[in-house]
Amino acid sequence: MKVCFDATGEVVVVTGGAHGIGAALAAAVARRGGTAVVFDISVGASVPGVEYVEVDVADREAVLKAVGSVVERHGRIDGLVAGAAVQPRASVVDTDPAEWTRTLKVNLDGVVWVCQAVVPHMVDRRSGSVIVFSSGMASTGFPGAAAYASSKAALGAFARTLAAEVAEHRVRVNVIAPGVIDTEQFRSANIGADLEHWRDTLGIGDPEDVVGPLLFLLSDAAAMTGSQLTRERAFARLETFEEC
Repeated sequence: MKVCFDATGEVVVVTGGAHGIGAALAAAVARRGGTAVVFDISVGASVPGVEYVEVDVADREAVLKAVGSVVERHGRIDGLVAGAAVQPRASVVDTDPAEWTRTLKVNLDGVVWVCQAVVPHMVDRRSGSVIVFSSGMASTGFPGAAAYASSKAALGAFARTLAAEVAEHRVRVNVIAPGVIDTEQFRSANIGADLEHWRDTLGIGDPEDVVGPLLFLLSDAAAMTGSQLTRERAFARLETFEEC
């Protein structure tokens, strides 16, 4: 059985949506009749039907302003997908303090700021879905990824707390840890790695592989909150989530 997710009239904000998984999701929302608004520090090639706002999610005031403009233009925000992140590589003892701070500001603070800006609008409407991106590295050690992994682990606790706080207002907050996905960020963070070996052992997926689970979590079909979708291997393209 196929399940079709109709996004007609829906407004979805995607942070870090100019590339990778976020870009694939934004395009999918637009194809389904919704409005995808991408927040990113830099915007490259645009996709028809997708709006782009240049904003650094680590800048709280800039985030508040950007969210305010979305609400002013569209009158609502139905979904928030917080995926903006940086992924530096350095051992714990060699991690530069500025790099550590920047990673936490983007990956952790950036999610907090955008949730602070968006969630009150959802609470007022008693409807909305928030999806926070975590990572398998949050629970399994990976050399050189202390800053990234620490930020993603903290996001799990943050999302569960937020879910408990807004559940009575019918706003859902869930976490997704999509496994190893072949994106520009993944390749730049793993220069020199044997990607074919990773593909054979870990199952490297494509950004489109994650779109189905994200659409599910955004939809009313996901009557769940405070949960995490995760797999050690990349998401498969399940027939349930195929285009309809």
